[in-house]
Amino acid sequence: MSNLGENIRNGLWRQNPGLAQILGMCPILAISTSMVSAVSLGIATVIVMTLSNLVVSGLRRWIAYEIRIPVFILIIAALVTVLDLAFNAYFHSLYLVLGIYIPLIITNCIVLARVEAYAAKNSILESTVDGIAMGLGLVWVLALLGAIREFIANGTIFSGIEMVFPSLKSISVFGDNYPGFLLASLPPGAFFVLGCLVAGFNAINAHRAARINREQTPPPPVEATAAPPVA
Repeated sequence: MSNLGENIRNGLWRQNPGLAQILGMCPILAISTSMVSAVSLGIATVIVMTLSNLVVSGLRRWIAYEIRIPVFILIIAALVTVLDLAFNAYFHSLYLVLGIYIPLIITNCIVLARVEAYAAKNSILESTVDGIAMGLGLVWVLALLGAIREFIANGTIFSGIEMVFPSLKSISVFGDNYPGFLLASLPPGAFFVLGCLVAGFNAINAHRAARINREQTPPPPVEATAAPPVA
C-alpha cells in the first residue's frame, strides 16, 4: 500500500508529467485553448495510459527485451485506435475538435515513458495505479491551463461543453461585450501560461522543502551563563 500511495503522490504532484517532467508538450500546448477540449484529451490519455500499463505489466515476462519498444508501440496503437473509433461514434463533435491529437497519443512520450520505465518492471496493480495517477496529474494541469487560457482569451468557462453534455451551455463571465485577448489563444500565450504554472509549481516545492528543512534542523544549543561571583 505504501508503494501505491507513493505512485499516486508522484503522478499527481512530485513527478507530474506536465509540470515536473515537462513531457507531452505538443498536446498540452495545442489543445488547451479551452478547458473542455483539454480535459477531454487528458481523459483519453488517462484511459490509454492505464490500459497500456496494465497490458504491458501483464505480458512483460513474455516480451523479449530486444523487441520491447515495437511491442509497446503496437499495444498503445491498438488501444488508441479503439479509443479513436469510440470518440468518433459517441462524441463526434468533440472528435472533430480534437482531430489528429487523439491518434497522436500513440507517439506521446508520456505514455511510452511510463510503459518503459515502470509498467515493464512492476506488478499489474502498481502499474495500473501508476498509469491512473500519471494520467490524472496530466488532466488537472490541462484543465487549469485550458481554463486560464479560455477565460483570458474569450471570457468564458466550459466553452464547448455542449459537445459532451448537450443539455449544458458555456458560461460567459463578461457578457457579449468582452473584446477578448487573442494572445491567450495563440501558441505564445500557451507557453507563457504554462511557464507561469511551472514557476508556481517550483515555488511551492521550494517553499515546502525550506519548511521541512527548518523543522528538521535542531535548534542551536543554549550557552550557559556564568554564575555571578559570591561576595
